[in-house]
Amino acid sequence: MKMNIQLFAVPFRRTSKTKKRMRRTHLKKEVGTITTCPKCGAPLRPHRACTKCGYYKGKEVINTNNEEK
Repeated sequence: MKMNIQLFAVPFRRTSKTKKRMRRTHLKKEVGTITTCPKCGAPLRPHRACTKCGYYKGKEVINTNNEEK
């Protein structure tokens, strides 16, 4: 009688909750960076033009046509 047995790697001991969590500490999500526009103070992501006033690095790059009342 011929037996087809596949042997797999089996851990010697069970991984504890602490060891498992220590291994996974770097897998968490991080909050993205948010800066404020120096012209109008609106929150925005770095290195992007402001959607409220249309300025980037002190120059108007987007014509928003927002007339303040």
